[in-house]
Amino acid sequence: MITKLPRWVEYGAFILSLIAGLVNAVGLLGFKHQAISHLSGTATLLGTGLLNNNFSELIYFLLIIVSFILGAAMSGYFLRSGALKLGRNYSALLYLEMVFLIGASYFLMQGSANGIYLASAACGLQNAFASTYSGAIVRTTHLTGIFTDLGLMLGAKLRGQAFDERKALLLLLIMSGFIAGGTIGAYCYALFKFQALLIPAGICLLLAISYSIYSRKINSK
Repeated sequence: MITKLPRWVEYGAFILSLIAGLVNAVGLLGFKHQAISHLSGTATLLGTGLLNNNFSELIYFLLIIVSFILGAAMSGYFLRSGALKLGRNYSALLYLEMVFLIGASYFLMQGSANGIYLASAACGLQNAFASTYSGAIVRTTHLTGIFTDLGLMLGAKLRGQAFDERKALLLLLIMSGFIAGGTIGAYCYALFKFQALLIPAGICLLLAISYSIYSRKINSK
């Protein structure tokens, strides 16, 4: 059970899931109405596309998947562990995610699929560096596992097992952040189109700076 969940994990999980929800909303409403922050639908489209003999479409979906994996690989290379831990250089990865999202905005405004690939890489990078904390899965770019974990916890509670309130809070924060991000993303896309991706890019910048300041403050004590 999570008995001592630091506030920085809760705040970070909420903000990261908000970023992902925002990015995903822009993808769904914009270029080819493509989900960006997760790959289940993309993998399905890749599978069904094999029957259509449409080579360019197959390459398109395959590159989205490969981009997500490459983004995750970047996190894996620099962090060397999936467990969240204060003091690691998450700021550098957040700056990189910011650059990816700015690039995605630029290319999507030009009507280029390169924007989708960069946005997918940004989500893969983020989903990998926020991986686990004290045994709790912290995936911030999709909610399937989050809803599943919460359902399992509720079922165990009905069976008489102890209910981990802090873990439940973390899961609820991720859910609410993603949904809030989707709402903000839809609103901002209506106003700014693909320039709306500059908003999560800016949030990445602020989060990176805030984390650096907080980490230095804690480590100096």
